[in-house]
Amino acid sequence: MTSKTRNSHVDVLRGIAILLVLLLHFTLGFGIKNSIFASLLGLQFARALIFNGNYGVTLFFVISGYLICSMSISRWGSLEHIKPRDFYTYRFARIAPSLLLVLGVIVLLGCLNVPYFSNSDDGHHLPSSFFIVAVASVLTFWHNVLMQSQGWFNYCLNIYWSLSVEEVFYVALPAVCLTLGRKWLFVLACLALIVYAPIYRAQHIDNGLYWECGYAACFDAIALGCLAALLSQRWRPTRPVAACMRAAAALGFALTYLRGIDGHEVFGFTLIALCAATYLLASTRDTAPSPAIARLTGPLRWFGQHSYELYLFHIVILALMRNVFARGELAPWSWTLWFALFLTLSTLVAFLVARFVSEPANRAIRRFSVGAHATQVQA
Repeated sequence: MTSKTRNSHVDVLRGIAILLVLLLHFTLGFGIKNSIFASLLGLQFARALIFNGNYGVTLFFVISGYLICSMSISRWGSLEHIKPRDFYTYRFARIAPSLLLVLGVIVLLGCLNVPYFSNSDDGHHLPSSFFIVAVASVLTFWHNVLMQSQGWFNYCLNIYWSLSVEEVFYVALPAVCLTLGRKWLFVLACLALIVYAPIYRAQHIDNGLYWECGYAACFDAIALGCLAALLSQRWRPTRPVAACMRAAAALGFALTYLRGIDGHEVFGFTLIALCAATYLLASTRDTAPSPAIARLTGPLRWFGQHSYELYLFHIVILALMRNVFARGELAPWSWTLWFALFLTLSTLVAFLVARFVSEPANRAIRRFSVGAHATQVQA
């Protein structure tokens, strides 16, 4: 999606998603009791606001399904005519350059035994050679499966389990579309994933690495995004209907989000995904906000546009900061200061990586592999 055709509503949703993830990860590292959020909102509400941040990953899955299907239809006319070689080139060009960079940083610091970068499982340190397996699992889309056998073995690498889910979707989509050959069969496949996901989560309710990180546990969100993209090709709501849909989606998201992830949630992820898909479908007609709304949502849209780089590199910033202050040592004023520093550094690194790595590499790979007509950067 080029800058000229970006859907601002998508960027806002992505901005919300990445901020939820960043806030969650910072709070897990430095606590919540002395946070500015606990002071302003009360500890109980702050916990509900922050510790349900994993729903932000669900938003990313919905957005991926929606954008990838929408852009594929725009590029090739229909999913049945998707060109695998070009599709994989676009995905590789967008994902690989900055991912390879961050993996190199983590492995280097991990091999130097810098805390929070090295491999460990419940205090038992795994050899540096295990990085070969860990990095290979990230690059070949089964890191979540590796975690299911090893546990949370690496502070930095383990957040990339969600990339494995998305990458399996990317790998499978052309094959599924070309094999099924009919839109209605693709829709049935999506509906089957939506129905099965809560069943899968119920079957693994006592194992978080399956219940939250398994492929089947996440594919309902991607499937709902795909269905929203397909429906948007046939129906676009009028402005009044779209406004009502966005309001309903926001209300449903807020209620489900604050209800929380209590470790035994089966339908919450699906409901969050349904709200996000409804919001995206409602935003297909008016992709650009009014000037007043544009000014108000400008920071959120920037975070959304750089959400991939933020997701990759914020954990590196956080790990380095945790080497300075251990969890629980921060006073209220210093918690706020360090959170501001964390957000600033993450933003700066994301901007630099996007500007000097992701975007030029994306253009160069696509120009070389696909042709001059495909050099514009895909969101």
